Parts: sequence; structure tokens; C-alpha cells
Amino acid sequence: MNTECNVAQLEFQGVGSRKVQAAFDGGHLSSDGGALLLRELDERLRVSQRFAECFTDYRDAELVEHQLVELLRQRVYGIALGYEDLNDHDDLARDPLLALTVGKTDVEGQTRRRSADKGKALASSSTLNRLELTPAEANGTNRYKKVVYHPELIENLMVDLFLDSFAQAPEEIILDFDATDDPVHGNQEGRFFHGYYGCYCYMPLYVTCGEHLLVAQLREANQDASAGSVEVLARLVRRIRARWPEVRIILRADSGFARDTIMTWCEQQPEEQQQVYYVLGMAKNERLLKKIGNELVAAFARHVQTGNAARVFGSFLYRTRESWSRPRRIVGKAEWLSKGANPRFIVTNLPEDYASPKDLYEKIYCARGEMENRIKEQQLDLFADRTSAHTLRANQLRLWFSSLAYVLVSAMRRIALSNTRLAKATCGTIRLKLFKIGARIKVSVRRFVVQFASACPCQDVFAQALNNIHAYPLRT
Repeated sequence: MNTECNVAQLEFQGVGSRKVQAAFDGGHLSSDGGALLLRELDERLRVSQRFAECFTDYRDAELVEHQLVELLRQRVYGIALGYEDLNDHDDLARDPLLALTVGKTDVEGQTRRRSADKGKALASSSTLNRLELTPAEANGTNRYKKVVYHPELIENLMVDLFLDSFAQAPEEIILDFDATDDPVHGNQEGRFFHGYYGCYCYMPLYVTCGEHLLVAQLREANQDASAGSVEVLARLVRRIRARWPEVRIILRADSGFARDTIMTWCEQQPEEQQQVYYVLGMAKNERLLKKIGNELVAAFARHVQTGNAARVFGSFLYRTRESWSRPRRIVGKAEWLSKGANPRFIVTNLPEDYASPKDLYEKIYCARGEMENRIKEQQLDLFADRTSAHTLRANQLRLWFSSLAYVLVSAMRRIALSNTRLAKATCGTIRLKLFKIGARIKVSVRRFVVQFASACPCQDVFAQALNNIHAYPLRT
């Protein structure tokens, strides 16, 4: 394999009487041997193939060296493996194991047309950048940018991947809605200063269900956190009910989504459909505090008597003076801690016999905190905040690249790592323990042979993960 690396010998501190010498001359070596597991799972679920169907490729097929699905795999797998920047791919282009994972047969890049590309089997950062920057109106007459993505198809794919992960329809699902900040540090299109976050940023909307990611919508920050939620919820409910007509759907979110438009939409579903339920946080105010005055007194008395934190729950009907169109059921938590009162409220349309006020708050609403871990994995482990392209459209595609990487790594955790010691690992830990494995690849006419590092500490987990993937039903 051709390389531009400096192969000069490197001298290190000796050990005993022996010298320690090194050079970048190891040949077909990679630090990402575990990427083969990603490829195996991707082939099982057909994530990349279905993702590619969300694009229109206007390039001349006779001149194409990198198929669309290969470009998408390179970008998505790269994020899963820890390479967040496009510039990283200028060096990764020489990695034969990543080329094998992406689907290249010439993993050494010896058949490339240009002599300057010899030894680089994968696409360069400029090629991937053109993929991201293609405008919506592009067609075959454009000179460079000719691969157009269709947002509605990608949005539907995210939901379909969630639906396909179930062997049978569940009785109930809880959709968690949340907004977060995505700071920007340039003059990106659609950037605004957000007073709460104290920076120029985007404000993406996420929707999850357990570990599953259904929506990652990049939005401008000059609007309410709940903006567009009714449209997103309506689309999700319509697509979910088309597959699971009897499932009970519950919307769960913090007080930023306790808006009359959202709650009214849930309450006014057509008679032929099941009602959509909600459990939403409520910002406290003087009227609400008066409603749980007796409960606060009881909680204080219990705290004084026991010396421990005390909680008393109440339930009542409430209507705002102007913003709500009807009275709604409020569950109040009257809590007294050593530092004083800590009242909290939620609003819901769930039947009273669904759960006690205590369970509704502690077991149903408080569980929404787990969604924060999904957002952290997206932004910290899978670089969902690398939205440094100029246009909002390009940055939305970058967010979806991160989202598809999360879908794959999350599926790895759910399917491949079931009943292993990494079954509850974060995306970052899975990358470190399972993907970052030193490997040597040998290329012959008949086969590729990959030799993993003998000292890999997770060999048993790796083997079990591969067995679990092979046992998982192949999606057709």
C-alpha cells in the first residue's frame, strides 16, 4: 500500500540494555478492527442501504469511483469510530480495513484513476464535503454538487428503524421530547443568540423512546423550545399508528412543552383513533402553590418528625387565566427537604386509574431524565454538535449522520451486546472497548484475512457480539 508517512526510525528510552526503536512501516494495520462488527450489524439491519435510498444521485455513473452508499458508510462509520471532522478522512482514505468495512473491493486503492489517488481507497474530505453541501435544487447540470438528500424520507427512515426493532407491537410507548443547545462559533446560517444558554446556537429538537432515537431536527434558536412539536408529534403518531393501530402513545416532556396547542392536539384526536396521552412538567406559580398548601404543611410536619426528606402528593383540576382553553389535571409534589420546600408539578390527561399521583410523578415523569443520557451520547460521544457548515441544510445532514451513527451503536448495544458485560455501556465505552482494536489485514486474490491484536481485553465480548448479530433476523 502506498503511503506518504515518514518511515524514518524513531528512538525511545531504552529498557535495560536494549534499545527501543520504532517506525511507521507496519503495513496494513488499523486501529479500528471492531469496525467489522459495525458493518456486520449494518448489513443485518440494512441501515446504510435504506439511508442511501433517501438521496437522489445525479452523478454520471461511468465517472463515479465512490458509490453513494459507500460515501454514507464512510461518514457514518467514521463518526461511530470517533472521527468527527471531515479532515480526518484525508488520512483515513489510506486505511484498508475501513475501506473493507465500507464495502470497497480494492482496499489498497491501486485501481484509482488519478495517480495522486493511488493508495487511497476511500473518498477524500472534499468529496464528502460536496455530499454535505449539495443544495436542494441541484440536478445533473451542477458541476460538482450532485447528490441531493430528501428530508422527509430521512425523517420517515428514523421512525421506520424504530418500528422495525420490535418483533411485535408493544402495548404502550412513551415518546420523550426535549430541546437542547448546539453552540456555533462562526457565521452559520440560522444562528441566533439564546439568552438562557448564553451563546449563539442552534436549538435541535430530539424525540426518543427508551434507547431509540426517532427525531433529530435542527432548528434556529430564536423560538420557543416547543416550536414545531405539534407537527412532529402528528407525523410520528400517524406513522406509528399505521404499523401499530392499538398502541397507547404517551408524550413526555418538561415544562417547556406544556403548551395549550400540544395538549389540545392530544385531546382532540378523531374518534376512530385512540387518544394520545401526555405527561408534562409544569412551571410553579402562586396559584399552584396555594393548591398544595395543605400537602406542603403535611410534608413539613413529616420532615420535622423524621428528619428526612418528605413527600406528599396531591391531584386537582387547574386552568391558567389566559393561555389554556380548558381545565386540566395537575399532579403536585409537595416535598420538604433540609434546605426547605421543593414543590413540583406535572399536567396530564392520563386516566386517574392509570397510576397513583405518586407513581405518576416518580415512576413515569421522572424517568424522562434518562433521555438526557441519549442527548449526551449524541453530542459528546457521536459529535452531533459539529454543525460548522455554513448552511442550515448541510448542518441538518451532519446531525443526521450523527443520528444514524447513534442508531447503529445503540443497536449494537441492544442486539450484539445483550447478556455481555457491555450491555449497558455508553456509546463512547463501546467504541473504546469494542471498536478500537488493533488489526492487521492481509489481502489475497481469494480472501481478506484480518488478524486482531492478541492482547485485546474484550475478545470474549467481541465473539459473543458477532454470534448475537448472526442470530438476529435478517431484514429483507
